[in-house]
Amino acid sequence: MLTIRLQRTGRKHEPTYRVVLTDSKNGPKSGKYLRNLGWYDTRRKNSADQLDVEEIKHWISKGAQTSLTLHNFFVGKNIIEGKKLNALPRETPIKKDAPAAAASAAPAPAAAPTAPATEAPKDAPAA
Repeated sequence: MLTIRLQRTGRKHEPTYRVVLTDSKNGPKSGKYLRNLGWYDTRRKNSADQLDVEEIKHWISKGAQTSLTLHNFFVGKNIIEGKKLNALPRETPIKKDAPAAAASAAPAPAAAPTAPATEAPKDAPAA
């Protein structure tokens, strides 16, 4: 399956990204891609102008999937229609049934103390 995603380029602490069309099985650091669809520089405000919007729309219509980050970027720049998706890892939700959970976790009433199973006879001499 074809994927449109970001490929990092640039120096340390100065990231720029290529927007590339690649096979989904290629790793992001492999450098292999089919087409370069533009570039994105996080430090510039108008770097979205460097994208080939028509070609991006063409490949999406052919069935290419976008990464979550690029999907959100394209929705923000009105390149594609849709809702932004959560690209961050899912956290466990906070349970709203806290009082019910606390009641079920309450300790059971204590049972009556039991006598030890073996006792030494009182008449036996201590050894």
